Amino acid sequence: MDFSFSEEQEAVRELADRIFTDLSTQERLRELELEPGGDRFDRKLWSELAAAGLLGIALPEAVGGAGLGFLETGLLAEAAGRTAAYVPVVETLAAAAPAIARFGTEAQQHRWLPDVVAGDSVLTTALVELGGTPASPATVAEQSGDGWTLTGVKACVPSGTFADAVLVSARIEPDGVAVFLVETGAEGLTIERQEANNGQPEGLLTLSGVAVGPDALLGSVADGPAVIDWLVQRSTTALALAQAGAAAASIALLAEYTKTREQFGKPIATFQAVGQRAADAYVDAEAIRLTAWQAAWRLDEGLPADKEIAVAKFWAADGGQRVVHAAVHLHGGVGVDREYPLHRFFLNTKHIELTLGGATDQLLRLGATLAAEPA
Repeated sequence: MDFSFSEEQEAVRELADRIFTDLSTQERLRELELEPGGDRFDRKLWSELAAAGLLGIALPEAVGGAGLGFLETGLLAEAAGRTAAYVPVVETLAAAAPAIARFGTEAQQHRWLPDVVAGDSVLTTALVELGGTPASPATVAEQSGDGWTLTGVKACVPSGTFADAVLVSARIEPDGVAVFLVETGAEGLTIERQEANNGQPEGLLTLSGVAVGPDALLGSVADGPAVIDWLVQRSTTALALAQAGAAAASIALLAEYTKTREQFGKPIATFQAVGQRAADAYVDAEAIRLTAWQAAWRLDEGLPADKEIAVAKFWAADGGQRVVHAAVHLHGGVGVDREYPLHRFFLNTKHIELTLGGATDQLLRLGATLAAEPA
């Protein structure tokens, strides 16, 4: 099996790595974190990614994109995770924008996607809520004339405080579900700030009879389950790829520190216990990377990927925690210093672990999938 990237993909990787490394520096991250009441959205980096043609990497050429696939988007997610960048790669580039390209009407595509490519619009997804699941939402959509009225509460909406539009999953009685494209300025929609595990603000969206037209429906009501599954699969896989980047960065910090930190006149990397702990963390980081890319490849090829995505998210959640805990422990007191970059990867790892289901949730999904297979 060939695990290498194509020449075109390597070019995307090199370009993305250079932009993220040059602009998402520790100084820049600290500057964004110190902004009072800020959204921690690095608009300068987002604009540079747009100028380089990377925001439209997987969007159709008809809207100004490059027409490539999910693997190329995954390269951006991995680079964002490796630099702890404050840009909405997962929610906008891996989920919402390509969902509109895949399921949306021509009018919906031309309304939103050119602005995403240009870096002028941020799209997000509202899949999480209290009292419901992505596949079985508690938020209700009722038909009103030609349009719809949405009522419910969506929690932990990524980039919800500054997004221009959000894909909202909703239940349609008696047993249907659908996804609606809702502008964040819509009447009846209120957005409150929530603090995520990593300190980045998310949105608590309350929909109090939000009226939307028929053109807000993404796909059809019959398409609803498939659209929601599509969004969850790509969001989950992109999170696993971001975790692969965070784990790689944590290992790099660990390796550099243990090579230069000395005890008893020797680098602590030469101590057996330190070397064993670092080796175990490296194995976990490689497992995260390989399972994430396997899931991404199957999605890109249009192959069934439920099992592979559950495995990838399990490793991102379970293995990711082991990697960052090992990195912090081997750094000693430096590992918990908020002036040192490791704390960002620790917090981001916890956030990724809990988003769209942790390790136990993934094992339950994997077990259910395996149990449903013919003997």
